[in-house]
Amino acid sequence: MKHVAKVTGQQIGRTNLNLDGGFDSRHNWKAIFNAGRVPNIEENPRNPKTPKRGRKRLFNAAIHSLRLCVERTFAWEDKFKRVLLRFEVSQVPPRFLLA
Repeated sequence: MKHVAKVTGQQIGRTNLNLDGGFDSRHNWKAIFNAGRVPNIEENPRNPKTPKRGRKRLFNAAIHSLRLCVERTFAWEDKFKRVLLRFEVSQVPPRFLLA
């Protein structure tokens, strides 16, 4: 992602990077921080027996819910395209009827 931003000439800055809870790992958090981004990853509890020590991780639920809404919209749009293609009817009459 950093390479694409550099090629296109865009400045990333301290923007949020939203990921699912499946990407919640120390390695991913460190890589995102080192890239100059702010990770917004929902914490994956991983069935702990005791609560985690230390301060809570950064997580903005409003941004994460907006991301899920956008993903749901794109999924609906993809599904609708398949339905649309199934019932698509050509608006141009066949050539043999024009002659």
